[in-house]
Amino acid sequence: MATILIIDDHDAMREGLELLLRRRGHRTLGARNGAEGLELLAEHDEVELVVADLKMEPVDGMQVLREVTARAPSTDVLIITAYGSVEIAVEAMKAGAVDFIEKPFRSEAFAARVESLLKARAERERLRAECRYLRQELDSEYGEIVGRSPAMKAVYDWIARVAPSDSTLMIYGESGTGKELVARAIHAASPRAQAPFIRVNCGALPEGILDSELFGHERGAFTGADRRRRGRFELAQGGVLFLDEIGTIRPETQIRLLRVLQEREIERLGGEETIAVDVRIVAATNLRPEALKASSEFREDLYYRLHVVPVVLPPLRERRGDIPLLASHFIEQLQSRTRSRVTGISDEAMAALEVYDWPGNVRELENVIERALVLAHGTVITPADLPALAPAEARSLPEGASSGTLQESLEVYERELIRRSLVQARGVKAEAARLLGVPPATLHYKLQKYGIKVP
Repeated sequence: MATILIIDDHDAMREGLELLLRRRGHRTLGARNGAEGLELLAEHDEVELVVADLKMEPVDGMQVLREVTARAPSTDVLIITAYGSVEIAVEAMKAGAVDFIEKPFRSEAFAARVESLLKARAERERLRAECRYLRQELDSEYGEIVGRSPAMKAVYDWIARVAPSDSTLMIYGESGTGKELVARAIHAASPRAQAPFIRVNCGALPEGILDSELFGHERGAFTGADRRRRGRFELAQGGVLFLDEIGTIRPETQIRLLRVLQEREIERLGGEETIAVDVRIVAATNLRPEALKASSEFREDLYYRLHVVPVVLPPLRERRGDIPLLASHFIEQLQSRTRSRVTGISDEAMAALEVYDWPGNVRELENVIERALVLAHGTVITPADLPALAPAEARSLPEGASSGTLQESLEVYERELIRRSLVQARGVKAEAARLLGVPPATLHYKLQKYGIKVP
């Protein structure tokens, strides 16, 4: 049961909608104008949905919408609009309304629209609650890692098994899959948790600097070495040294690293003293295991020294079921930094996220959510707030688009885009037109032109 506020200056319409919703088990509040509706909203913070007519005086539906999004950003707003004012309703969507319905409408259609909105709202709340719960459950054990898919459960199991030991670990994964997060989770769950976690991005350091960073140097070891400097191995004493992008290091540095793995001791550059180190090494690379092993620039003996207990992190495209949870996590995490009023994401926008291939993985998803939080007009992220996210299959031309004249190829591609938009919009032509960025009349014409049947 939800609490729904109906604001409409036509008594028959308002009372009829209230009766309809009460029969479906909801609690309703009715207001004869915008000002009265805002007063009721202030008195009832349990209101989950406001249904407001667009044309009212002196406070119209757009003013109500702006006030609701400012005063109660977690409350959804459904706009009722008359025929011919769809453009204004679309503006209302951009301003934060979750949906609009055009008069005249059937009672069953209105009730179904409300139930759909409440269901989507409940799903957003469930995801947020689940995200908070998982954060509480996983923070002490797995840090900032988010995911509940079978692939991620296998990663959690691997972390739990390897954390208590001192064995050298190798983490494989594409860029943006969270290799450092996994390394930090291992450190946090290990007996070395109170000792330092030191990270070195081997690929980011200029040639000739990495040796000094890792092993330190004595005064006078090279031009500019005006004092002794301890390296990362010494700084990580008793803890974990995370060597990111290990596949980029030079052969000379590989030899030095191999000695550390074998002897557990180092020498600073320009020095003669041998220093024992008690450090657990966790290495990572964005190469596949077979690619690293086959590389002519990476020593095979070092590969086997590092490849003791390996794990391959799944790319985001192989755990799409985690995308809603990750999106909810990033919305909650980035709200304060972006100063955004967004509290959720629409079904259509989520569908777009779930079909995209994410070559940049979780890091790319985080960037997309942050961009949407900054640019979104309302309290819910819509497809209009997202960058162009083409599904994997859409990045190649449809069959038939690569032959024939330019006009013929464009028509083949246009036909395919319309079909995909209808699927994404679940057959709702108005929504498909919005996704395509064309008026509904244009879409209707194109459907007839290409003989496309609505699913």
